[in-house]
Amino acid sequence: MLLLNILLTGTPGVGKTTLGKELASRSGLKYINVGDLAREGQLYDGYDEEYECPILDEDRIVDELENQMSEGGVIVDYHGCDFFPERWFHIVFVLQADNSVLYERLETRGYNEKKLKDNIQCEIFQVLYEEALASYKEEIVHQLPSNKPEDLEDNINQILKWIEQWIKDHSS
Repeated sequence: MLLLNILLTGTPGVGKTTLGKELASRSGLKYINVGDLAREGQLYDGYDEEYECPILDEDRIVDELENQMSEGGVIVDYHGCDFFPERWFHIVFVLQADNSVLYERLETRGYNEKKLKDNIQCEIFQVLYEEALASYKEEIVHQLPSNKPEDLEDNINQILKWIEQWIKDHSS
């Protein structure tokens, strides 16, 4: 059986992890948080003083994920998407949140002022959506609202329906 791979992307704080974990438990797909993967394997290439965070070693991340991605059945969660091979994903969901909602979520995480401002701007200018459109075929990139608990439920149901349809379409 063909197994699909899903990418959840969007600005930090939009709800990728919450959606990814819940989706994995309801769909049986495997959930991978790229930030956690990098932390566990120390897949870093230096430290960004300005943003007070480690810099991801993208090549090592790709190497680390390659086998699992070719087996399929994976949900990948990361705020960037331009370094993943295009062939990995069957569908890409870009989560989006209103600025006020996002600001509160990031403030709760203790982001410094610059990091807060830059992430809010990133959301205003739809940087991650543009990145997804530039990296994958337009027809597989979808935007999902992620502001309130009902959005989470709606998004899960929508994605589960999509998975079901995909399986039907690809099990000839």
